[in-house]
Amino acid sequence: MIIRKSPAEIDSIAASGAILVRTLHLLERQIRPGVTTAELDAAAERYIRSQGGVPTFKGYRGFPGSICASPNSMIVHGIPGPYALERGDVISLDVGVTLDGWVSDAARTFAVGSVGVLAQSLLDATERSLMAAVEQCIVGNRLGDVSHAVQASAEADGLSIVRTLVGHGVGRNMHEDPQIPNFGDPGTGPRLEEGMVLAIEPMTTAGGPSVRVGTDGWSIYSQDGSLTAHFEFTVAITADGPRVLTPWHRPDGEEPALGNIRGRARVG
Repeated sequence: MIIRKSPAEIDSIAASGAILVRTLHLLERQIRPGVTTAELDAAAERYIRSQGGVPTFKGYRGFPGSICASPNSMIVHGIPGPYALERGDVISLDVGVTLDGWVSDAARTFAVGSVGVLAQSLLDATERSLMAAVEQCIVGNRLGDVSHAVQASAEADGLSIVRTLVGHGVGRNMHEDPQIPNFGDPGTGPRLEEGMVLAIEPMTTAGGPSVRVGTDGWSIYSQDGSLTAHFEFTVAITADGPRVLTPWHRPDGEEPALGNIRGRARVG
């Protein structure tokens, strides 16, 4: 069952999202060669708790970290630890914040210093696929329109969609209905209704779509060792169009006014 949220409840998720965005911006400033993923995790937890929030991931189904930190060929669910960033790496940081019982979820893949053309193209194209999906988050559209937008954008840029991992609804719980694949046919699936809140998260590789699970039982890698990227927003379906509740794409981290998503999604 897809749980629709009231405008006040969406505002509560947005308040959680504001802490999340500031956390990602803080982490972005700390990304440099030599910094470990454990240090990034500790910084994120300190900041989230200082703002009255709780790191949603910590303890979730036994996950030990406050964030997921996934470098290079690791797609998602990386456990923070001793890995030290190197110049030329890409690092996906996935953050969840719970505030007053409401959850927001977002991710972004960062370059560590200067990266090659292939890596930068992967990041840019995956972010574009997320923006394309958000444009479809309109009352009356169907979930397949969102999924197809990711697929069409990413594949047009030569990327592979990771088909075994999906986005999801979010609200009181981190994972709610519906599941949101990053591929599909337009005009299919549940109709989007006002009050739905979705965590949309393209996960792509520069190689093939197959994946493998790491020995820790959490981390998921591209099977062929190719570079990967992961970008995610929490988005509310409103009568006025899509409302991005975790707008990390804005330098100030503030929610943009409702309106043309294409215009505001390109800011920052």
